[in-house]
Amino acid sequence: MIGLRTLRAAAMTAATLGGLSGALVGLLTEQGRRARVAIGVLEHLWPAPDGVYLDDGRDPLRFAVLGDSMAVGVGVTHPSQMPGVLLAQALAEEAERPVRLSTYAVSGSTTRDLVPQVDAAVRDAPQVALVIIGANDVTSRMGTAESARLLAEQVRKLRAIGCGVVVGTCPDLGTVRPIPQPLRTVGHRYSLRLAAAQTAAVRRAGGVPVSLANLLAPEFMARLDMFSSDRFHPSAAGYEAAAGVLLAPLCQVAGLFPGWVAPVLPLRSAAALAVRPSRVPSWLLKRHA
Repeated sequence: MIGLRTLRAAAMTAATLGGLSGALVGLLTEQGRRARVAIGVLEHLWPAPDGVYLDDGRDPLRFAVLGDSMAVGVGVTHPSQMPGVLLAQALAEEAERPVRLSTYAVSGSTTRDLVPQVDAAVRDAPQVALVIIGANDVTSRMGTAESARLLAEQVRKLRAIGCGVVVGTCPDLGTVRPIPQPLRTVGHRYSLRLAAAQTAAVRRAGGVPVSLANLLAPEFMARLDMFSSDRFHPSAAGYEAAAGVLLAPLCQVAGLFPGWVAPVLPLRSAAALAVRPSRVPSWLLKRHA
């Protein structure tokens, strides 16, 4: 899971950039403690329901999911609500062929922890891979340059075996309400800096980055039901929204949408700063209704 235990440590790193006083660092440390108390504990941590979806006996499209708790789907109340399952089913419908889901993601992972995940995935030769990573890099004070470099290395490993790669970049920790201000602003700025570095690194490595912060922040700011009972991880509704913005890029790298290219988004659009309805195309929303 994403650890608030060390989010306050990110504020210590920010001190070198913004000249935080000792008193303010102390405040942020106390706020980190209070946030841990405010955030609940999830009762269910479901195992990944790996397997073949829409199996009709034909050779399946091999789909790998790697990353942290958001890639796993921590926060859902039933395995069918996990993002890997939602996307495997949607890919199978779009491809009109079976899809084999293999989940290598581990809750609590940082980008350093991607190495064994990717090594295991490469042995199984996936054709399409989804990586969601970054939030734990923020809370563990990993430098953005190191994080982006490590991510690029793992994307290249997957691309070297001919696997299409989509990366959901670091979500916006500024949407997590139990984190008080100014600690929430520290998390917000740090996560956006990391997302920007990840985006550039993934493109250079041949992957397709998807800005989860840019695309999902309006919904997560506007709707409490986007969070699970721990008020930190996404709920089933939150994962549906994430699947909605990840499906088209996954179809692109799988070769299902010839000629379609994912739009290049700015680090932070005006829409992501406003509370307004989703900008996800209606056909994608209908797909996951």
